[in-house]
Amino acid sequence: MKISEQGKQLLADWEGFKTQVYQDAADLPTIGVGHLLTKQELTTEKLLIEGQAIDYRNGLSKAQVIDLLAQDLERFEKAVTDKVTVELNQHQFDAMVAFCFNVGIGAFQSSTLLKELNQGNYDAIPSQLKRWVNAGGKPVAGLVNRRNNEIDLWNA
Repeated sequence: MKISEQGKQLLADWEGFKTQVYQDAADLPTIGVGHLLTKQELTTEKLLIEGQAIDYRNGLSKAQVIDLLAQDLERFEKAVTDKVTVELNQHQFDAMVAFCFNVGIGAFQSSTLLKELNQGNYDAIPSQLKRWVNAGGKPVAGLVNRRNNEIDLWNA
């Protein structure tokens, strides 16, 4: 399964769509739609997008950001496809990919949310999502909003 165009747009709305490098909430260098720059990308000042080395120092085009997002999403789509053992509709899949994109594959794979989902407990997912709103041990408004948006997508 692949994330829908609507899912990609929602993810871009939640993450932000930046053509220039910026520091994310954790003060890490990021570009595009939540693409954390790797050590190699920082050293070479280039991103590999669709097999081409792109110098990002002067920013990316809108098309390059979209291509980078599609490329980045592949591993999160695969993680959801590989680890979720129950049927998902498109909205549910999109919500899980967005969640995985935000928390990371390792956290997704070891989450109680995934365990509940794989037991077929679909109704538990909204309450499980609401557990993922803390940073530094305290609720963060942006994460609360994001989880509420993911819940709305899950229930759509």
